[in-house]
Amino acid sequence: MEGQKRSTLSCVQLYTRSAGTGLPVVLLHAFPLSSAMWLAQREGLARSCRVITPDLRGFGGSRLGEEEPSVEVMADDVARMLDGEGIDRAVVGGLSMGGYVTMAFCRRHPDRLRGVILADTKATPDPEPARANRERIANAVLSDGSAVLVSEVLPALIGPTTKERRAMVFGRVKGLVQSAPPGAVAWAQRAMAGRPDSFDTLAALKVPLLVVVGEEDELATVADAEAMARAVPDGRLEIIPKAGHLSAVEQPEAFNAAVAEFLNSELGGAAPPR
Repeated sequence: MEGQKRSTLSCVQLYTRSAGTGLPVVLLHAFPLSSAMWLAQREGLARSCRVITPDLRGFGGSRLGEEEPSVEVMADDVARMLDGEGIDRAVVGGLSMGGYVTMAFCRRHPDRLRGVILADTKATPDPEPARANRERIANAVLSDGSAVLVSEVLPALIGPTTKERRAMVFGRVKGLVQSAPPGAVAWAQRAMAGRPDSFDTLAALKVPLLVVVGEEDELATVADAEAMARAVPDGRLEIIPKAGHLSAVEQPEAFNAAVAEFLNSELGGAAPPR
């Protein structure tokens, strides 16, 4: 049975979905989705972990607030959420945008970490053309709604195998994309555009790192994942076959198995998923 509640110690109260008990594992969602994307992780990993999946500010059930766009602001939201949950240290991970927020969390709150999971994300900052494109999409969403997300963002989120063989998964992701609030989309695009290089952050990690990537991911490639894993002594890399950018949604069983094995071997915290 999933628990749902709001943390109370932040200026923006992050709405969370959680399941299970034991080692706390925080999973941060991709852009422009919500914590709903982690359904299979809450179900599959909750046998021996406490899986906590917040809606990042502006998405799902969380308010956007008035702060300037920044992945650091989002990371501080997560720290305050942990305070509200009574958790001192946790495994913190994220996919895509959630990975950017995770790396900001590593910079700002390293003492709160027990381990780190980075999925389908990258440590490099946006080059100027990518920043300009984010601003264009932000403006388009604010003026015309989600049409640009469906036409330009959605196709790259899902790998070709999923498009060809998993119509229900594609339809679910499309629904989540279409439901993203325009204000949150624009804010998050500008936050991601301003993120710094995070390789020094990774090199400074004192906790275990798992890097996960879909073999068909064209947004955050296998090469990007390999570079992040190499930045950390004994960094672990798992490549998920027949998955694109949303590896946790496209191939949840393989994703869960990789995470559970990492938690069990590195932290003694999880049995294999059911």
